Amino acid sequence: MRRLGAGIVAVVGLIALAGTASAQQKTEISITRQPGILYLPTHIIEKQQLIEKHAARLGLPELKTKWVTFSGGGAQTDALLSGGVDMVNTGVGNLLLLWDRTKGGVKGIVATSAQPLALVTHDPKIKSLKDFGSGDKIAVPTVKVSTQAILLQMASAKEFGADQWSKLDANTVQLGHPDAVVAMTNPQHEVKSHFAAPPFQYIEMKTVPGARIILQSPDIIGGPLTQGQFFTTTKFAEANPKVVEAVRAASKEAQDFIRSNTKDAVDIYKEITGDKTNAEDLLAWLKEPGMMEWNLEPQGTMKFAEHLYKIGTLKTQPKSWKDFYLPIAHDLSGS
Repeated sequence: MRRLGAGIVAVVGLIALAGTASAQQKTEISITRQPGILYLPTHIIEKQQLIEKHAARLGLPELKTKWVTFSGGGAQTDALLSGGVDMVNTGVGNLLLLWDRTKGGVKGIVATSAQPLALVTHDPKIKSLKDFGSGDKIAVPTVKVSTQAILLQMASAKEFGADQWSKLDANTVQLGHPDAVVAMTNPQHEVKSHFAAPPFQYIEMKTVPGARIILQSPDIIGGPLTQGQFFTTTKFAEANPKVVEAVRAASKEAQDFIRSNTKDAVDIYKEITGDKTNAEDLLAWLKEPGMMEWNLEPQGTMKFAEHLYKIGTLKTQPKSWKDFYLPIAHDLSGS
């Protein structure tokens, strides 16, 4: 948290400068995402060049999009704030933190997915959160600020009492999902638990002896929670309104494609990512509860924001999800 906070303070001024420099519509944009099938809409968008398609429709025929994959949201947000990329697709925790620290200088565009995250363990002694001891490590993409790390705080507050929200913070270690799977498959590795995003919890359930899910995000939030969303600086959005509009239209088309052509979508995911997981397994996992939550509207984000404000991570309490999303999304029924 300190590292990310320092980075934010250091580059808030750069956002303003970058906004001035980008007063002209850009002809090439760069977007980041993380590994996992919850980012499936971005893979469809890339393969079918949907941002380029809708940008051309809106009068930007020369727009090109570059996609970059990061292992965690912290690195993505650092890249956004430093001007290294124009847009990111990652979790709501990172969006809220940046919105707060930049005083509204970073906002969401639209959501892309709200699939369940799952806390998986293969430690035989752990049946619930109460069983984690001081030496029991839990892998999360970014300590303190990733969606998984914050969900763990919310679950701890429910389990141990409101003032015990940080009880398991010291148990978390930072590992990207693919690296966490590798750790989980090694019986000698200290990491025996992983707060995973799809498809990694299913991979672990299939390949790690004794692996089981002890907690999922809907158990904590009471319903779906947006995991993937596009967000950018307000300076970029103001200077590039047609690009932002194209991103919304591309997201909607990709989500519709996934619902109506799920097998083709999985094939595209495997092609773009190089994921060697069996296509039949991926299709089966997408039939699990909550796994087809592909929606433009933010889901469950205000519950997330309330927790972060209550513990002092957010200095400003949003009155509505529309406070941290751009007007392009305000016609949606978010939460």
